[in-house]
Amino acid sequence: MRPKPAQATAPGARPAEFRSLAEARAWLDSHVNLEATAGEADGLTLAPMRGLLGALGDPQDDYPAVHITGTNGKGSVAAMLAALAGAWGMSVGAYTSPHVERINERMTAGGEPVSDAELVGLLGHLRLVEDHLVADRASDPSSWFELVTAAALRWFADVAVDLAVVEVGKLGRYDATNVVNSRVAVITNIGRDHTDGRPGWEAAVMREKAGILHSDATAVLGPMDAEMVAIAVEESPGDLLVAGRHFELEDNGPAMGGRVITVRTPRGRYDDVYVSLFGAHQGHNAALAIAAFEALVGQELDEPVLDALGGVAVPARFEVAARRPLVVIDGAHNPDGLAAAATALADQFTVLGAVTWVVGMMRDKDPDAMLAAIDASGARCDLVVCCAPDWPRALPALELADAARSRGIDAEVAGGVTEAVERALALSAEEDAVVVAGSLYTAGEARLHLSSRDH
Repeated sequence: MRPKPAQATAPGARPAEFRSLAEARAWLDSHVNLEATAGEADGLTLAPMRGLLGALGDPQDDYPAVHITGTNGKGSVAAMLAALAGAWGMSVGAYTSPHVERINERMTAGGEPVSDAELVGLLGHLRLVEDHLVADRASDPSSWFELVTAAALRWFADVAVDLAVVEVGKLGRYDATNVVNSRVAVITNIGRDHTDGRPGWEAAVMREKAGILHSDATAVLGPMDAEMVAIAVEESPGDLLVAGRHFELEDNGPAMGGRVITVRTPRGRYDDVYVSLFGAHQGHNAALAIAAFEALVGQELDEPVLDALGGVAVPARFEVAARRPLVVIDGAHNPDGLAAAATALADQFTVLGAVTWVVGMMRDKDPDAMLAAIDASGARCDLVVCCAPDWPRALPALELADAARSRGIDAEVAGGVTEAVERALALSAEEDAVVVAGSLYTAGEARLHLSSRDH
């Protein structure tokens, strides 16, 4: 379908022009950023987002989407789905968050991020639209995430994608992305993140995530118990596929550079599929992606399409940045994610020397629970170099170090991510390993530093 033109916002109006991406970012950053503030969810509504998109010509109606939520694995499943769709012959737009290094990473078409010039133009038009809506009292100023989401959905229409793969920012029902024209909706898993942990938390989280399910879309659920599935059913999805019931990961073993899996689905059995990502959890993510894409196209997938999973790369998802010493960067930001990273290290790498963890996390996390996840995995942890990423919600490094020492783990405090990485490398010999984890913001800073260090 051809994209609708962006609607004019006023007679004779011209797009507002920013002179640079830095200027456009300054305007964007003047808006409330729930990613940075972890604002309350009470009173949320999709009406402002729908109004903003209406002024842009409702671009989200011009292409089908696969919508993905869950506590962990959303970004990896999105990358795998985009790869499968690309191999199928589709032009694919992907929207993910947060970014690791640059905001452009959040929206890609054909695997390529939006250019600076395109993003500047999109944000300039959004400034004009927002000014008009606010002046007419049709809306309060949008949030940072609403504006970036609107920019992505408008851009996907402009470049005429065949499919959008869209990752939820937080939860689901009132997330700004929950306006897309989804044909398949995926819930990867339910974990204790962004919740107070009170009795009933699991059902409460599931109800919010299940808000992306609707009657026009097939729901694809990762492994979860009957109570969680029943909550999904309450949303009356068009069809329902549950891992372990309607599709199954039959084999999931380590391989050089990733995993080899066998998946049974309603339409076929896919043997010995190579997935170029480390960790048993990525085998489960791949099974979800295969089942979801099969549901989207409505037929069995052939080998050349599945081969696309052997070329998937996801920044900061157990990403091997160096070999001597082994340096791994993982954006794990909750206990389940950190446990998966630690298990991947123990399962897929033989480290003869010491293992140093560089950890920086947000202050809404429980540092003891995060460190306990490493202990429980069986992975080594000889030293934790504690740091605080450059982000408003960062946990002070000293608090993390205190938690480590209270568990009997040696800990050092560094002034920031760069200093922490340098300290870990200075302590490491060729047979050692360094694992950077705790937050995607920590991972992003580490990636940027290591990249600059290599040049």
